[in-house]
Amino acid sequence: MDFSYVLLLAIFLLSILTILLNVINKVKLLEARVKSMNYTLDQIAEKSNIPENPVNKDLRYLVESEKEVEAVKKAREVFGFSLLEAKKYVDEINKT
Repeated sequence: MDFSYVLLLAIFLLSILTILLNVINKVKLLEARVKSMNYTLDQIAEKSNIPENPVNKDLRYLVESEKEVEAVKKAREVFGFSLLEAKKYVDEINKT
């Protein structure tokens, strides 16, 4: 009887692992699609002379004033980014 519980637990854990791996795979696919869409949107914006977001000017000013932490905080507030996304965004607009 103890063996059946162990076997049932093992099957349950394998099922959970399979579901988790499936979710991780789908998230990676969605991230790739979003990245592709962002690239496409950047290309469209560049060709149609759409002005950049006005907050970028503020973020550049903060970075130039050696207030990069505040720039990252502001990017998080305005765009709803995670900490890593906001840091990457601030670094990217600082390059341009």
